[in-house]
Amino acid sequence: MAERKLLRFAPLVLLLSLGRYAWVLGSPDGWGMIDLKVYWTLAPNLLSDQLYTIDMPFTADFPLPFTYPPFAALVFIPLSWLPWLAARIVWQLLSLVCLWWLVRTALKLVAARSEQPWDATWSRRAMLWTALALWCEPVRKTLDFGQINLVLIAGVFAAMVASRQAVAGLGVGVAAGLKLTPAISSLYFLVTRRFAAAAWSAGGFALTAALGFLASPADSWRYWFDLLGAADRVGPVGSAINQSLRGALSRSLGHDVGTSWPWLLAVVVSAVLTGFALRAAVRAGDTLATVVAVQLFGLLFSPISWSHHWVWVVPLVLWICYGAARRGPLGWSLAAAWVVATGTDLITYLIDQQPSIWEIPRPWPLAVLGWCYPLLALITLAVLPRLLRADTGAPRQDDGPPLTETSKAGRNAG
Repeated sequence: MAERKLLRFAPLVLLLSLGRYAWVLGSPDGWGMIDLKVYWTLAPNLLSDQLYTIDMPFTADFPLPFTYPPFAALVFIPLSWLPWLAARIVWQLLSLVCLWWLVRTALKLVAARSEQPWDATWSRRAMLWTALALWCEPVRKTLDFGQINLVLIAGVFAAMVASRQAVAGLGVGVAAGLKLTPAISSLYFLVTRRFAAAAWSAGGFALTAALGFLASPADSWRYWFDLLGAADRVGPVGSAINQSLRGALSRSLGHDVGTSWPWLLAVVVSAVLTGFALRAAVRAGDTLATVVAVQLFGLLFSPISWSHHWVWVVPLVLWICYGAARRGPLGWSLAAAWVVATGTDLITYLIDQQPSIWEIPRPWPLAVLGWCYPLLALITLAVLPRLLRADTGAPRQDDGPPLTETSKAGRNAG
């Protein structure tokens, strides 16, 4: 088997990939990591009630504000105690570890579902896929910008698949307190009837908001009652880097659609597709498919989903390749489409073609290409039930209560 031969060299491939990345990245003194600089520079302003009044005027496009809840600034303050060079190095290493952990956890869920023990073969697969995922656009841009995505998604993923209700719920709640988008993960608890975890997530989120008010009542009041929902403050909605439904529709129609009827219709369609996908995934007892379906809906629904927010494509592709793709060409075609979309720098090309990040109207070929992530996400949600039906090895609800991947993974890891 070709994969088995390739897996022999997985450690070497990972080392070469990391070495190539380090060479491309160059000296730490030249690492831009502009988003990390926002966290590092602006977070201490929470202590003087100026978190949302001081911007970072170091970009040619627009001064960057702190856009996360006050609790996020509270968490980032210790990072600001490090010298800027040390902060960049620590964040790069932490993000790379989280990428490997994300790949490993996704593969553990796949192995557990197929009732295979976690062995050296799966460990080498984790190395190989980490080496490959390092070069996909969402991961690479996350690392280039010093974004929080890999660290946040690793934490959210760990929480969602945790067996203890309190740990799972609090993990998601705290993540939502750092950045609002992980709140969609509570939908996973609801559809899997983990109502205690959903309650814990609400409690965890409320705790982060309370801590923010304790640290800075003025900034907290301004964020929750003034700035919340101001998508234009986060960035240009119509730029090609925004791969949400709102971004794609705005580029196609030539203006920011906001929450008008085209966006509402698109959200309804995606919600219906997500509903069918979640029903099929829950009935099949497929934890990874359920997690991915929830996160795809969140990326579509959010007003801003920068291309580097789509790191969830990594576990999605792993689920397809080692689960659904084994059952037919539909899975392989879908995996190939995602690999091409995220691995060919298409978004970077589209960004280079737009005259300005603020200019929404654009030629129709660019508007069509600007649908690449949202359209593939809709297609994925639409075909997910069929892929799950094709997975004949999956346990069915009428066969009795299935053994969840979380419990299997724990058994196999032991």
